[in-house]
Amino acid sequence: MACVTRLVLTDFRNYHHLSWKPACPATVITGPNGSGKTNLLEAVSLLVPGRGLRGARMDELPRHGATLWGVAADVMAQWGDDALTVQIATGADPLRPERRAFRVDGQAQRNRDAVGEYFSAVWLTPQMDRLFQDGAGSRRRFLDRLVLALEPGHARELAAHDRAMMQRSRLLTQRSRLLTQRGADTDWLAALERTMARHAVAAVAARVNMVARLNADEQAVADGFPAAWLELDCRIADQLREMPALAVEDWLAEQIAATRAIDRQRGGSRFGAHRTDLRMADRLTRRPASLSSTGQQKALLLGIVLSHARILAACRGQMPMLLLDEPLVHLDDVRREALFQAIGRMDTGVLLTGTDREHFTPLRQIAEFVTPGEGNLAPHV
Repeated sequence: MACVTRLVLTDFRNYHHLSWKPACPATVITGPNGSGKTNLLEAVSLLVPGRGLRGARMDELPRHGATLWGVAADVMAQWGDDALTVQIATGADPLRPERRAFRVDGQAQRNRDAVGEYFSAVWLTPQMDRLFQDGAGSRRRFLDRLVLALEPGHARELAAHDRAMMQRSRLLTQRSRLLTQRGADTDWLAALERTMARHAVAAVAARVNMVARLNADEQAVADGFPAAWLELDCRIADQLREMPALAVEDWLAEQIAATRAIDRQRGGSRFGAHRTDLRMADRLTRRPASLSSTGQQKALLLGIVLSHARILAACRGQMPMLLLDEPLVHLDDVRREALFQAIGRMDTGVLLTGTDREHFTPLRQIAEFVTPGEGNLAPHV
């Protein structure tokens, strides 16, 4: 179980100062658009590695007129029979406001990935409803967020791959005269391509592992949502099914090197971790998600998020906190009831948002209802 027992916001989004102690693990946050419901979920999502549920830039997080911002929380984690309370804080570094700092129990964290050992969270937002119509980049980022929750080092692999790819692209676009004058440039290109290949294979292997785990979750059908079948559209993933990782690295480095002329003209790289796409379908009918109704797509996403939560619990011994922003939109009454029942079965903290509290009435027995107002929270009886 993972839940927030106290949340403090300072100059974050529309909140000047908020100090809130949830009355129970499940909280329903209702109110009009623009009142700050999603901001609360985003604040909690920033307590784990990554850029939060909005993927916001640092300059978007401070309250209007402020430079520094902060989010702090007491989080309770249940490890077997033992309960551990830890204070996690994040915000703009006072010395370098463009950078984000982390503290655990008051101690600065040089490795932000270490925060994930104490607290984890998964989320669903209305923006994810467009995954099936958006480009491959959106689906890839969605999958990478799932991987990151299980393997914090995944972000480093992706960053190292992208750095090497950008350096290679800059080198390729230099004038031919400069390339011939530098005898070491060919070796430099080869080294960058080898670096790209190494990190691309590691990143794609982590994606393959997550897809396999999600497809193997048998509990998904019992949740009352259509179980999803996921597949990677990725040449690197195809090779990993046939060869060991080191052999795939050699193959990929050769493919990248062979496309230097094309990449010099077009920019970027035709091969790499950035070329992965994610296909989603109903597991029983294999109907592609892109051809399903909006309600069916939302149900598929909810099923994936709940499966992901169970995977994290099985692998790390702790159920992550659930952050569900407008989860009832596009769901029929049957699927709404299925979601409420699933929440009741999960032993973890849950934050849900919506504009109409009456839609959440079945959760009255297990959830606290609150309403944002003037940068604070008021309980709704």
